[in-house]
Amino acid sequence: QVQLVESGGGLVQAGASLRLSCAASGRSFSSYYMGWFRQAPGKERELVATISRSGGSTYYADSVKGRFTISRDNAKNTVYLQMNSLKPEDTAVYYCAANPRFTSLSPDHYDYWGQGTQVTVSS
Repeated sequence: QVQLVESGGGLVQAGASLRLSCAASGRSFSSYYMGWFRQAPGKERELVATISRSGGSTYYADSVKGRFTISRDNAKNTVYLQMNSLKPEDTAVYYCAANPRFTSLSPDHYDYWGQGTQVTVSS
C-alpha cells in the first residue's frame, strides 16, 4: 500500500509555471506506475500524464503535450509535474495516483490517490 500527498498548487496568471510534487510513503514506490490526473468543476477526471516505474517512459494528454513534464525520483519517493505556459483551461484540482500492475490512461485502474491540490490560472 502507498499513501500519496500532493503539494505545489496555487493561483497564478496565464503563462506562468508551477511544479507539483507528490510524495509517497509506504513500501516499494519504484514498483508503482504513476499518473497525474485533473478534475475541473462539473467535469470528469481526466488524464494529464503517466510515467513508468523507472521513469523511462512517459505519456501526455494532447492538451498538455509540450507544456507539462512528468518525472519521478525513486530515491525520494516523489513524482513531479512541471507545468509551463499555464492556461486558464488548466484550472482544476490535480491528483496523483499509483497503479502497481501496469501503466494506464484510465483513472479506473489506479488503486491509490492523493487528496489533490488546486491549480487556478487567471487570464
